[in-house]
Amino acid sequence: MTSSRATGSEYMEWAKTCSQARFNLASSGVAELPLAELPVRLEDLELTGPSFYGYPPLQERLARKAGVDPGCVVAATGTSMANHLALAAFLEPGDQALVEEPTYGPLVDAASYLGAEVRRFPRRSESAFALDPREVEKALAPRTRLVVLSNLHNPSNALAEEESLRRVGEIARHAGARVLVDEVYLDALFERAPRSAFHLDPGCFVVTGSLTKAYGLSGLRCGWIIADPPSARRIWRLNDLFGSVPAHPAERLSIVALDHLAPIAARARRLLEANRKTLQRFFAARAELDAPPLEHGMIAFPRLRNGSVDELADLLRKKYETTVVPGRFFGRSDHFRISYGCLSETLAGGLERLGAGLDDLARQVG
Repeated sequence: MTSSRATGSEYMEWAKTCSQARFNLASSGVAELPLAELPVRLEDLELTGPSFYGYPPLQERLARKAGVDPGCVVAATGTSMANHLALAAFLEPGDQALVEEPTYGPLVDAASYLGAEVRRFPRRSESAFALDPREVEKALAPRTRLVVLSNLHNPSNALAEEESLRRVGEIARHAGARVLVDEVYLDALFERAPRSAFHLDPGCFVVTGSLTKAYGLSGLRCGWIIADPPSARRIWRLNDLFGSVPAHPAERLSIVALDHLAPIAARARRLLEANRKTLQRFFAARAELDAPPLEHGMIAFPRLRNGSVDELADLLRKKYETTVVPGRFFGRSDHFRISYGCLSETLAGGLERLGAGLDDLARQVG
């Protein structure tokens, strides 16, 4: 249980100051799409537009993508701001937020900053980090107002089954709580992606997402919240506290991207499918690592059987110009996260150096 109020995010500070390297396996999205691959016209870069409570053309496209009415969509500056707004809309100081463990650290940090008491429910490595509604039910408390989870799970990449999500929603609703699902990685399943959890129970589920991870479009900061219309209106008003209007050229470019998402997704899918095979071969050859089979997505969360992950990460960064994310940022100090959405040559070079770092660490441990 976490009670102290966060004043920042240790993970985000590390990501901004320590994750960059020649062989960056810590980046959390697909390699950036070059602007030249977007069919952009000069008028798509208009500086100012009617962007008050959403730019209507962008609202329409986001609603179409999500399969909802535009009144359910709140545009946000990336998934991070979307998560912050959603947490702030449903948590008051002293409320309890029930958050999966392990999880993406800023979800815990933001809830703590808002004055919530953070309780945790486990997603266990021995069950491949599957979402277990029984664990949610056991951890739920009278003051729980929001259950917080991710799908695909960050950091393990586990897919939550629809029936498990539905049961979590039923448990939460019975207790007078809502469920927030960060779905930013769900699009990495592409045509195999299940429907959003929002459709299971629009009065209970709130979801967040963005174009930043699965499509290589991080620079657009095109994020969103999907909620029932009264909640969406409340979140729009809450967002007034953080900014007046968004950068209109980014909104216009996001429309171009959404109108041409099929070829953008095909590029990302080809890259991930090739890289997934490369990473799977690496895991199969390294007995030091315990890693489940890679079936989808763009991240992996292997366990280091012996030795210190922090020492390994430090060695990789200083000696081998390579970065991975230490698992302590997610609450698992014996794991680390690898992103394989990078260019294939970056992944190959990074894995070669990761292997050398593992060999170095084994000699030290031995």
